[in-house]
Amino acid sequence: MFLLCLDYFERGKRSVFHVRWNPNEKYIVESLENPAVNSSKYSPHPRLKVSKTTKLSLNPKIYLCRDKYELRCLNKTLAFRERIIKTLEKAVIEVVNETNYYNVDFKPVFGSSFEEQYYPSSCLVMEADVRILRRKDHPFNKLQFGKLFPKQKLFRRSKNIKACAIVSSAGSMAGSKLGRFIDTHDIVMRFNHAPTRGYETDVGSKTTIRVVNSQVVTKAEFDFAHAPIFQNVTIAAWDPGKYNASLEDWLTTSDYDLFSNYEIYRRRYPKSRAFLVNAHSIWRLWQSLQTFSGDRPIRKNPPSSGFIGLALLLPYCPVVHFIEYIPSTRLNGRCHYYSKEINSACTFGSWHPLAAEKLMALDMNIADDISVFQYGILRIKRPNKLLCGFNFLGY
Repeated sequence: MFLLCLDYFERGKRSVFHVRWNPNEKYIVESLENPAVNSSKYSPHPRLKVSKTTKLSLNPKIYLCRDKYELRCLNKTLAFRERIIKTLEKAVIEVVNETNYYNVDFKPVFGSSFEEQYYPSSCLVMEADVRILRRKDHPFNKLQFGKLFPKQKLFRRSKNIKACAIVSSAGSMAGSKLGRFIDTHDIVMRFNHAPTRGYETDVGSKTTIRVVNSQVVTKAEFDFAHAPIFQNVTIAAWDPGKYNASLEDWLTTSDYDLFSNYEIYRRRYPKSRAFLVNAHSIWRLWQSLQTFSGDRPIRKNPPSSGFIGLALLLPYCPVVHFIEYIPSTRLNGRCHYYSKEINSACTFGSWHPLAAEKLMALDMNIADDISVFQYGILRIKRPNKLLCGFNFLGY
């Protein structure tokens, strides 16, 4: 027991609340967002292929504690950490005879080399260079469609950004009481149609950017072109296309035709900040993830919106707090904090290489275990440029 706690302190990681959070503050930061719940009666579960009754195989409540200076709490946290990591690692290796729908053909550049062991995983994410499409990008520079892209960059006054929050839609956000902490950040990222109204205490009210997948953009029940929740906020919409497809091919072979509704949206709101994510860069991020995973093959499907969102933010944000991405002791099996559906695949993955993503995010984390596994907050720093630049992926 003593050795476990000694190991905990020797890591030298600090609480995410050390600077940014004042528990005596009682306020909600207002934003321009006018959130509304989805017009559909059903919550989106993009491409999940498992039963909606899949339940958790562990009881997180037995690991719950809050006093980080108590020996018993430290050991509970370490035990929960070990349990979660084992579950994620098991999920990674459960890739058996899956259809390679996207025609992925990639092998990591290196194996068990010195560089692989010590090269920062945050550098791999940065080198994927996940980016939005610009008007000058081929072939859109020669198409009328390309003129719909905003002229601006993804974020205004990016030099003033100090800290960013990525708020997952996980069911374990319910009861978190992290709303005040979330709203102190300069940039707050949310996903798809996740609402804030009525949930401010737990998830905050401030929204700077929404990352939305092509199903949400396309399907009528989400009403992308008209729903208030997609207005007065930056949008980054994505669709993977095929692994080796050109951007020209992507226009006709996308998973879902996000281009039609994107055009309607941009023509309806010409001053909006709605962007499309470069499909090539999404697959570069997948390559970074496979490179991190080494000789363990990951699912040959695109990364999740959460991991894409992290890659979009990291170049702009010195510090990113990723909220409830790694399961905390609030884990309740629910897919979303705004729905009651139980499905553990939403947490550990069944289609996206979600488990591998979370292990990589955990590798980037610099916060202490209490912050991650009790409060549900990862702290990820933008890597120093001097540490990066080996360009293992050959970009």
